[in-house]
Amino acid sequence: MTTEPGRPAGPEDDILEQLLQQHEEIRNLFAETLESEGEAKQQCFDELRGLLAVHETAEEMILRPVARRVAGKEEAAARNDEESRANEELAALEKLDVHSAEFDARLTAFQREVEHHAQHEEREEFPRVRAECTLDDRRAMGRRLRAAERLAPTHPHPGTAGSTAAQWTVGPFVALLDRAKDALRPD
Repeated sequence: MTTEPGRPAGPEDDILEQLLQQHEEIRNLFAETLESEGEAKQQCFDELRGLLAVHETAEEMILRPVARRVAGKEEAAARNDEESRANEELAALEKLDVHSAEFDARLTAFQREVEHHAQHEEREEFPRVRAECTLDDRRAMGRRLRAAERLAPTHPHPGTAGSTAAQWTVGPFVALLDRAKDALRPD
C-alpha cells in the first residue's frame, strides 16, 4: 500500500499520528510566538493561526464523523464546541496588535484552552478511534485529512467552526479567499 507514488505507507500516514504531530507543532508555535519579538512574533503567530485554522477544519471534516460513531455523539459534540469557541478567540486574536500586552495575555489563556482541548482528544477521542478503526482505515483517513487540509481556510471563520456540514459546504470557498488574502499580504 502506498500513499504517494514510490513511497511506502508509514506510521506517519495514520490520521492519529498526523494529528499528534500537529498538536506538538501547535504547542511549539505557541511557545515561539510568546517568546518572539518584532516581526518574528507576527510571523510565528501567522504560522500558528494558519495551522490551527487548517488543523481544526480538517479534524471537523474527517475525524469528527468517525469519532461521533466510535466515541459517541456527546464526545464529538464537546470537541466541536471547543473548536467553535477556539475559532472565535483566534479571530479576536487576529485583530489585535501582536506586540500588545493584551495580545500576550489572551494568547496565553488561549494556549491553555487549546492544550485542554488537545488533551481531551488525545485521552478520549483518539484511543477510541485507534481501537475501533484498523490501521488501513486510519491511513485512508490520513490521506483524506491531507486533502482536506489543502482545501481548508487559513484564517478563523467562526460561522463555520464546529459544523462538519458547514466545513464541507462553505470551507473550500472561504479557503480560496483566505489563500488569496495570504498571497497578497505585504511582507
